[in-house]
Amino acid sequence: MGYRAEGRLARPDSLWEATAPPSPDLPTLADAVEADAVVIGGGFTGLSTALHLAESGRTVVVVEASVLGRGASGRNNGQVIPTLSRPDPDDLVARFGPDAGERFVALIRDSAAYLFDLVRRHGIACDAEQTGWVQPAHSPGRMRIAERRVAQWGRRGAPVELLDRAAMAALLGSDAWYGGWINRTGGHINPLALVRGLAAAAVAAGARVYVESPALSVERRNDAWHVRTPGGTVRAGALVLATNAYTTGIFPEVRREVVPVLSWQMATAPLDETVRRTVLPGRHAMSDTHGDLRFMRPTADGRLVTGGALLVPLNGHQRLKGIVGERLGGLFPVLRGVRFDHVWNGYIGMTTDYTPRVHRPGPDAYAWAGCNGRGVALSVSMGRELAAAAAGKDVRDLALPFTEPRPLPFHGLLRRIGPLKLLVYRWRDRREIA
Repeated sequence: MGYRAEGRLARPDSLWEATAPPSPDLPTLADAVEADAVVIGGGFTGLSTALHLAESGRTVVVVEASVLGRGASGRNNGQVIPTLSRPDPDDLVARFGPDAGERFVALIRDSAAYLFDLVRRHGIACDAEQTGWVQPAHSPGRMRIAERRVAQWGRRGAPVELLDRAAMAALLGSDAWYGGWINRTGGHINPLALVRGLAAAAVAAGARVYVESPALSVERRNDAWHVRTPGGTVRAGALVLATNAYTTGIFPEVRREVVPVLSWQMATAPLDETVRRTVLPGRHAMSDTHGDLRFMRPTADGRLVTGGALLVPLNGHQRLKGIVGERLGGLFPVLRGVRFDHVWNGYIGMTTDYTPRVHRPGPDAYAWAGCNGRGVALSVSMGRELAAAAAGKDVRDLALPFTEPRPLPFHGLLRRIGPLKLLVYRWRDRREIA
């Protein structure tokens, strides 16, 4: 089997690029190399996979199409969230069965704690704060979401708590919400710093990581995978595809299951100390129940990182400053007139049912895509499981809910009209639909 790749897009610089520690000095592939496993993609998933494989004694090569963090892993909000965006635990068990479903639920439940433990174990400097993640309800009807999730995650041992309106107001510094829930294992990080730190840890463990080395073609022959880049080739027994929303033509059946949606992030100027004490005073990460999401988290240097969505990206950097600035002022009057220093964007890999896709696209090959805005914690734990698969562990014992690829009909059209889903979200946001 053979596949061809397509191009990639550059994106504006982010706050993270201005504040993260420098990247390790990494080469471009310029030779023929061999390894036990090859990983395509140098984001959270790919680098976690490489780190875990190297720590288990396997030889592993990572090929990254650009520089580290130029995809979604280095350009997101940095919230570490131990849930999916829509499916709840009972939904996943119903879909994947009591065994595979519960294993996957356990992976999600522990994903934030695992990320912070990994950061501590390797001493990764990424401004990690395990202060908890909060989902406030923006209407009385949306409290049903909080009640359902606390019940389902609580039955599975997650440290969750239902919060009434007064408790939520005290937690966030605003009475704009009607209550909600908290998972205390969550928090936030500088995502680009985490990418670079994972790469450094993987290299220290023995992995070889190559940048500016896009996979132009992939072929299975003589019981091995052969990956060709502009300057070299990799021959490996196992392959892991870890490109999510940036998947190109090398595995079209995976690419066509995911709709890349442009997500905008923005950072305020550093806030006065008096403001910091009243807006998210506990330094939690927060994303609420709007479909047109309200989300924010503090940074180490006293900013808020938030963002928004646009139907049309034209002049998005300037338009969002007004839209999100007005929104923040409505939630927190003390933030009226707040100034934004950075606005950037990147693609989120969305699926039609908000559930990740995990596949075996060939012998000893593994792939996942469809983070649906929950990729930070999830990707690191998925990398651990994909590493175990590539090392030969029985897939029936893994927390990976494998399915067959189901490419979306009219995928190209869906990519173009995907932003129109925002109209549906806004309509639902005005109604009591849980």
